[in-house]
Amino acid sequence: MLCKLRIAAWNNVRYGIPPAVRACLWSHDVAALDLERDKTLIITNVLNFGTKKATDWLFAHHSASQIAAVVQAPLPGRWDKKSLALWALVFGVTPQPKGRFSDAYAFRSVG
Repeated sequence: MLCKLRIAAWNNVRYGIPPAVRACLWSHDVAALDLERDKTLIITNVLNFGTKKATDWLFAHHSASQIAAVVQAPLPGRWDKKSLALWALVFGVTPQPKGRFSDAYAFRSVG
């Protein structure tokens, strides 16, 4: 387990998660996040809380179609309504909210 955390932390350093993006993930252990596995969470948090620097990084590391898919299928309880409405307009999608208990991240054990 410790080895996995060290690999994840090394990948975060290697891929260069900038401080502006780390600030958007304030409630998560950034070292334990995997850029591929947790991309929905990362995209959601950056679009909700991110600065221009954070969104620039997001658009450089994820395609518009990947980001639009996250906006179209929002994680329940994770989105600010105004942020979701803005990004839905930007990407031209209609959000299709999931059920309250379908949030995989709410049940994922981090440790």
